[in-house]
Amino acid sequence: MIYRIDALYIYLLLPAIVLAFWAQIKVGSTYKKYSKVPTRSGMTGYDSARMILDRNGLYHVQIEQIRGELTDHFDPRSNTVRLSSSVYEGTSAAAIGVASHEAGHAVQYAVEYAPMKIRSAIIPVTNFGATLAFPLFLMGIFLAIPTLAYVGVAAFGLSTIFQLVTLPVEFNASNRALSALRESHRFSEEEIKGAGKVLSAAALTYVAALAVSLANLLRLLVLANGSRRR
Repeated sequence: MIYRIDALYIYLLLPAIVLAFWAQIKVGSTYKKYSKVPTRSGMTGYDSARMILDRNGLYHVQIEQIRGELTDHFDPRSNTVRLSSSVYEGTSAAAIGVASHEAGHAVQYAVEYAPMKIRSAIIPVTNFGATLAFPLFLMGIFLAIPTLAYVGVAAFGLSTIFQLVTLPVEFNASNRALSALRESHRFSEEEIKGAGKVLSAAALTYVAALAVSLANLLRLLVLANGSRRR
């Protein structure tokens, strides 16, 4: 059984974890690189986000400055785009890319983009399932109750579904951002290319998160099947 667990870890989970680790390094280095590419117009991350929001009639959506590095996000509950200081005040390709991406999320929410609606709707269920998944799975394994173990696997599967739905949400927000920057005619191709590189690196972290979740799901499923045969 120990050998089986080790083999599953090596062949399923470890490659996904390595990918996730590499993705984090990639996004950090890419952001740092394009933080040194200034916008010729002098527009800040705040300016670019505000521009996109206003062009879509979202004058009511607020933009707030928050602490931290790459803590940027859109909060649909308060209709607020929150930007880290380096993005909010930054006048680089990286700053306008990240800020525009978050504004893209606000646009998605306003137009009721289907994957965004689905992701928002399943968050409570996903959180509940994530809390119960491993306790149920372990109880099923150690108490030799296969059904309980499978319920735990299914509960964990909700997290995988969430990660899967997140991909189109993130890719679409980036596409909206880059299209808006290009259509504004206020940024050079070099600046837009840099913004795109940053967003592509960030997207890789979501791909890696899905890979880790899928690997964990398959690992739990194989272990549950193994316990059932004992």
